[in-house]
Amino acid sequence: MNHELTIVPTADGSNTIYNAEVGEHYHSRHGALQESLHVFVKSGLQYFLERNNTSGVSILEVGFGTGLNFLLTADACTGTQIKLDYTGIEAYPVSAEMMAQTGYQQYIPGLLWEQFNNNYSAALTDRVQIDATNQLCIAHSKLLDFNTDEQFDIIYFDAFAAAHQPEMWDEEAISHTVSFLKPGGVFVTYAITGNLKRMLKSQGFKIEKAPGAPGKREMLRAVKL
Repeated sequence: MNHELTIVPTADGSNTIYNAEVGEHYHSRHGALQESLHVFVKSGLQYFLERNNTSGVSILEVGFGTGLNFLLTADACTGTQIKLDYTGIEAYPVSAEMMAQTGYQQYIPGLLWEQFNNNYSAALTDRVQIDATNQLCIAHSKLLDFNTDEQFDIIYFDAFAAAHQPEMWDEEAISHTVSFLKPGGVFVTYAITGNLKRMLKSQGFKIEKAPGAPGKREMLRAVKL
């Protein structure tokens, strides 16, 4: 797949990447930083930690992209002394050079940014210890080709929108994704559709419509029963 990737600003001043081939941005144009913090860190990570007394958390992200969700999650876990085991799935990884140009060092401690950039390429082939708190592995794989024996506490579902990649939102893709979630685990995504709600209910989830990030009225959070 020949990518035509360009770094572009979003409304809150943070950058995202535009993929001309897919015709889609990696984050909301209303604000990449706001979306990541609201949908994934607040509505996923913080929601889970508030309801579970734990010293560690495991997260699976579908669509690792620019690494923003990981960076903000790692920063939050470091601040609360939570051990983070993070696995991203990314079929078409961003180059290390483009990753370094995203400007996300504005939003996280400089040491975390430096360690992430130093270890990003290695994380595409193996699990790496980013720092004392955070581990990262990025599976260079299409979603349906991804497999692991690990079960996760939280799933960040951050695929391109269904209008651009409908195959990422069909029953086969969603069923495969949630098979890696522990009972009591939390699934979050920026989107909410009747079809997605029905699929997750059929997989044994309790569905919640949560307030959306800027530009979206609602988002979906689901807990595996």
